[in-house]
Amino acid sequence: MPNAEEYQPPIWKSYLYQLQQEAPRPKRIICPREVENRPKYYGREFHGIISREQADELLGGVEGAYILRESQRQPGCYTLALRFGNQTLNYRLFHDGKHFVGEKRFESIHDLVTDGLITLYIETKAAEYIAKMTTNPIYEHIGYATLLREKVSRRLSRSKNESRKASVSNEEHTPVEKISSLVRRAALTHNDNHFNYEKTHNFKVHTFRGPHWCEYCANFMWGLIAQGVRCSDCGLNVHKQCSKHVPNDCQPDLKRIKKVYCCDLTTLVKAHNTQRPMVVDICIREIEARGLKSEGLYRVSGFTEHIEDVKMAFDRDGEKADISANIYPDINIITGALKLYFRDLPIPIITYDTYSKFIEAAKISNADERLEAVHEVLMLLPPAHYETLRYLMIHLKKVTMNEKDNLMNAENLGIVFGPTLMRPPEDSTLTTLHDMRYQKLIVQILIENEDVLF
Repeated sequence: MPNAEEYQPPIWKSYLYQLQQEAPRPKRIICPREVENRPKYYGREFHGIISREQADELLGGVEGAYILRESQRQPGCYTLALRFGNQTLNYRLFHDGKHFVGEKRFESIHDLVTDGLITLYIETKAAEYIAKMTTNPIYEHIGYATLLREKVSRRLSRSKNESRKASVSNEEHTPVEKISSLVRRAALTHNDNHFNYEKTHNFKVHTFRGPHWCEYCANFMWGLIAQGVRCSDCGLNVHKQCSKHVPNDCQPDLKRIKKVYCCDLTTLVKAHNTQRPMVVDICIREIEARGLKSEGLYRVSGFTEHIEDVKMAFDRDGEKADISANIYPDINIITGALKLYFRDLPIPIITYDTYSKFIEAAKISNADERLEAVHEVLMLLPPAHYETLRYLMIHLKKVTMNEKDNLMNAENLGIVFGPTLMRPPEDSTLTTLHDMRYQKLIVQILIENEDVLF
């Protein structure tokens, strides 16, 4: 653990920020007359139907000057004429409630032109620099982030009750907020209890308020809006082009995970730092404690309202949810809640990518070859999915061992869990009906051979 004196904050590169400050400012050229039929969402920068040559003359060679005009060739189509780099640039202009010429959408023409001038200026002045931004990232060299390791590990690792807290005294301007996702990743990398499942980042275009720097290349993220992307699971902020180089090492932040049900499985287990989703462990533990001999286990349904109550309890209370016999005496409510969890997964336990391979394996007539094919496809599952499926099959094998009381064998459980654990990628009722017998067979094979396959 580094001492406070050894702490070195990241060096955020200022070159692109300085260029943004130097970029030309927009200069609106106002039309001196009232233009008839001016669209209500344009202001006095609209000059009506004029030619490119007239627009060029109106701009007068002033950097950043702009007007709007209606096309002579295509009436009803509008153009932004903008002066940049000693030439007049013409862009087809659109409006759908917001103004845009490309992917970005703006509340005002002024913002659109401001952002456009910044982008043009930076990409003109620093084209070679931008092309090389990803060649020497800070992302893989984040030793400074381990300063907060204990603090973050203690919050994420439930099994460590006591840990020594490291802090930086009298450090006023430590850019902790900017490197929070890097800090968490460094902390979890050194956390012995962390289950190292690979997870891709869930990047989405994001508008940053105030100056922000890319946490991959350390360069400024330029522009007014949609300057980069943010991982909605861990909060990592990077340039769009840098996002293609970020490793699949997302460490989801519990603050960003709003619920247990309907959450991606790998995201959930990494956020909670567990091998499997806690809802699976807790439900199976409860079922094995008091329900293995219950007739029609998993086949008999519990009350839908009570199952929804259990779902809400897990979403609200997480691992502290109380599903004991005192609250839910009917074990079928717990089995119903577990089945609902699997049905609600955005990506099923048996993933869309492997679905067709499992179906093809089920169609093999030779039993030994079929078993070998199923084993090969199992190896393609994401680690968190594989581990959860393994744990479930061990449990269902225990259920079949009590068949004399619960009347549930592997085939019966296959009928129940086939469509619960695997769904075709395309939402086709015909495909689902056609594949049902193969879905049942796959689950039956997994239960009967769990000791060999896993």
